[in-house]
Amino acid sequence: MRGYLDDLRAFKAVGRERSFTKAAAKLGVSQSALSHTIREFEGRLGVRLLTRNTRGVNPTEAGERLLRTAAPRLDEIEAELAALFDETPAATIRITAGDHPVRSILWPKLAKLLRSYPDIKVEINLDNSNVDIVDQRYDAGVRLGEQVAKDMIAVRIGPEVRFAAVGSPSYFADRPLPVTPSDLINHKCINLRLPTYGGLYAWEFQKDGHEVKVRAEGQLIFNGIFEVLEAAVAGFGVAYVPDDLALPHIAKCDLMKVLDDWCAPWPGYHLYYPISRQSSAAFDVVVDALRHRE
Repeated sequence: MRGYLDDLRAFKAVGRERSFTKAAAKLGVSQSALSHTIREFEGRLGVRLLTRNTRGVNPTEAGERLLRTAAPRLDEIEAELAALFDETPAATIRITAGDHPVRSILWPKLAKLLRSYPDIKVEINLDNSNVDIVDQRYDAGVRLGEQVAKDMIAVRIGPEVRFAAVGSPSYFADRPLPVTPSDLINHKCINLRLPTYGGLYAWEFQKDGHEVKVRAEGQLIFNGIFEVLEAAVAGFGVAYVPDDLALPHIAKCDLMKVLDDWCAPWPGYHLYYPISRQSSAAFDVVVDALRHRE
């Protein structure tokens, strides 16, 4: 197996550089030794991987397939092996999360962390749907605690989340305040589209153990919670948004709460990842930085 890995490393260098001379210099070996390695590799596989012509070296169809499929995996293996012998955490961590947790939790915490770890790279995919992180090759995702699948490791990264039904004073000036969730059908509601829920998000209320879901209609639909909030401030209707986003506007009297006794707290946001995921120094550092501490 080790022989195959060494041969694949040599082939990867030649295939990407399109030159034996450049690849040999990169690997620190002679050009003749590299040519011999490639010939033996092709002999063991029983297939031609490279062709030489006046323009240089080009992969065959089989070679292109090997470069496309096996070479990236070899990159990952080499990176993991390098990390074992490097005390400085270094890796790219890919996380998918919704717009609210990204702004309220992920970015504030990561901004502090990344200044101390310049070799850690973080890619954040802003997506309000529940992405299959295994299929999409993310290292982790973020969801509210109750939404995390049982076969995932979940690490709490934030406090409890409470939503608030809010509207501007100008909107309520000539309309009766809703007393129960069912009263929202008589109001213009600013909706949020979440692909995971199959369409528009149904507002979830709870009081005295009684749960109610409301699908109210209105003039506006967004796929981002911050746009929903801005529309409510502008007086376009009632919005259902995280309490921490609404509070600054409530303090300035730009918004007012309704149905407050129906808005129960939910488990906070959790970072989740597969049980089978192999850990790394960089990933452990990121998880520890995001972990919620009372």
